[in-house]
Amino acid sequence: MVTIGVFDGVHRGHRALIEEAVRSARAQGLPCVMVTFDPHPLSVFAPERTPVLLIPVEQRMRHAMELGVNGVLVLDFRHELAGLSPEDYFTVLLRDGLKARTVVVGENFTFGAHAAGTADTMRELGAKYGVDINIVDLLYDEDTRICSSQIREYLGQGDVRSAAWALGRDFLVTGEIVHGAGRGGRELGFPTANQYFPESVALPADGVYAGWFTIRDDRPIDGNMERDVAYPAAISVGTNPTFGDEPRSVESFLLDREADLYGHTADVSFVGHIRDMVKYNSVEELTAAITADVEKTREILGITGAEQPE
Repeated sequence: MVTIGVFDGVHRGHRALIEEAVRSARAQGLPCVMVTFDPHPLSVFAPERTPVLLIPVEQRMRHAMELGVNGVLVLDFRHELAGLSPEDYFTVLLRDGLKARTVVVGENFTFGAHAAGTADTMRELGAKYGVDINIVDLLYDEDTRICSSQIREYLGQGDVRSAAWALGRDFLVTGEIVHGAGRGGRELGFPTANQYFPESVALPADGVYAGWFTIRDDRPIDGNMERDVAYPAAISVGTNPTFGDEPRSVESFLLDREADLYGHTADVSFVGHIRDMVKYNSVEELTAAITADVEKTREILGITGAEQPE
C-alpha cells in the first residue's frame, strides 16, 4: 500500500488521505508506505513558484508515523524522477520499485515530467498494470478547501488561528536559539530567545503573537525550565523596525521563566495574533508596548501569574 504526495504541513486534508491509506493497508494486511519529496518538485519544474515550506521533511515523517504509516520514502525529485513520463514514473517507482498493490492519491495529484499525469492518468495506468488506485476527494470545510497554499495565505495575513484550524494543530517552527542584538534584556528588560530561519521556511506575517515555547533537545538547561514542557511566550516575528534590525527573526519572551537557552533547540508555536509590527519613537514607548503584549499573551493563553499549562 502506497500513498504519495508532497504532504507539506500534513494538514487535515493530508491526514484524511493518509488515514485512508492506513485503513486500506490494514484491511488488506499490507504495510503502508508514504512517499514524499525533498526538495519540493516545483523547485525542479518552476523554481520561481516554489512555495515556502510549512514543516521540514523530518516533521512530515514523524506525523505520518503517528498516523500509522509503517515507513516513509523521501525522494530527491531532482535525481530520482525528474524527466520521467507519467507511465515511466508509475512503472519505475510504484510497480517495480515499491511493488505497490494499491496506491492512494488525492484528486489533485499530478506526476511525471511537467506534471503531465493526473489522478485520472494514475487510474488508467493502474488498470493497465494491475494496481488498484484509490483517489481521495479534497477536503472542504465551511466551503474552504483545506490545502497548504491556503495555510500559507493565512500565515501571510498573520491569521495563525485560521492556520491552526486548517492544520488541525498550532503552527510551529523549530530552530536553534542563537545570540541576537542583545538589546531585549540589556535595554528593554525583556530578554528573548532568538531564532533565525532561511527564506524557504514559512513564518507568520511580521507582528507580535501569543504562543508556547518548548525546549526539545536533551542538553542540560541552566535555569528554571524543563525539556518538553510548553511555556507561555510573547513572540515577535520581524526585523524590529524601531531599531532597524536585520535580518528577520523569531524572538520569544518567556513569561515568568529565566534560563540560558543559547544552543538549545526549541519549538515555537503560534496561538493568537496580538498586533502588527510597529515602529516606536522611543525605547519607553516600545517597553510600554511589550508590557501590554505580555498581558495580552496571558489573556489569549488563559494564564495568570506564573501559572503553567498541564
